[in-house]
Amino acid sequence: MQNKTVLFVAALFVVMGLSGCWESTDVTVHEPGQYKGVSDPLLQQSAASRAETLQQRFEMVQVDR
Repeated sequence: MQNKTVLFVAALFVVMGLSGCWESTDVTVHEPGQYKGVSDPLLQQSAASRAETLQQRFEMVQVDR
């Protein structure tokens, strides 16, 4: 009886451990140049203002490289 309980608990832990390794394999295909999200606030800006905003964003994250 003791061996069956230990085996059951061990098997339960193995199953629980392996269930955490599952990963969704869904693939999202995007068309280049086509924004599919909600309205982008950058698109409301003029081209010069948009370029300046994008440059500022780039500099915020690329300063350490």
